[in-house]
Amino acid sequence: MRVRTKTVCGCLTALLLLCLAVFFLCGKEQNHRETSIPDDRMAVQAAAVLDGRYVCLTFDDGPSENTAAILEVLAQYQAPATFFVTAQPVNEPYYDQLPLILAGGHQIALHSASHRYSEIYKSTTDFWLDIKQLRQVLSAYVDVEDINWLRFPGGSTNTVSHRYGGSGIMKELIAQAEEKGYHWIDWNVCGEDATSAHPDADAILRNVQQGAEGRDVCVVLLHDTAATSQTVKALPGILQWFSEQGYRFCTVEQMYTMTDGG
Repeated sequence: MRVRTKTVCGCLTALLLLCLAVFFLCGKEQNHRETSIPDDRMAVQAAAVLDGRYVCLTFDDGPSENTAAILEVLAQYQAPATFFVTAQPVNEPYYDQLPLILAGGHQIALHSASHRYSEIYKSTTDFWLDIKQLRQVLSAYVDVEDINWLRFPGGSTNTVSHRYGGSGIMKELIAQAEEKGYHWIDWNVCGEDATSAHPDADAILRNVQQGAEGRDVCVVLLHDTAATSQTVKALPGILQWFSEQGYRFCTVEQMYTMTDGG
């Protein structure tokens, strides 16, 4: 009996360790997919057309308690940026920042209402219902008729969505977005500021510098959430570094306009 008990305990321990390993790997894999470089076709097209160096700073998942501080730093450097916003419960207390984003010369674009992959990527119908909900929320604060840019949660080439809507869902959504008159954009530089590693300001700056190496047009992914206060601390260094490297700041819409619509 004692041998059997030890065997059962050993099996249960091994099973627990296996489950923890799978959980860790899945979390790590999803995190990687969130922050890896997805599809930088727009930046490539812009680099082929534009003279000089340009950078679009983009902030996902706001507004948040850090939005005001981000806007203040951007104003100091006279750097326009693009905010891909959400309508999660954590965003609600900061909706009053939305008009201030526009007043500062920045762009508001669509990201997701819920940002829950399991819900928005169940089907293309569910995705567009989510976008409709986001637009309804925003309409109380800004003119949504002027908002026709979006960023797919996880990027246009994410594979996490396949778990819920099948392997072809992103291709379908991209085609439907274009049919509906939306423009979409990913990124080609990532600050890695929303990863489980929780990098400090110096690490975020290094990530941006390394990602921008060799690029004349950069679309930088950063985040505007309560958990990314280090992004605010890193922002002056990021802006200063891009300025010293001869980059000009622009919104995604401005870059698109400068390339005559791609």
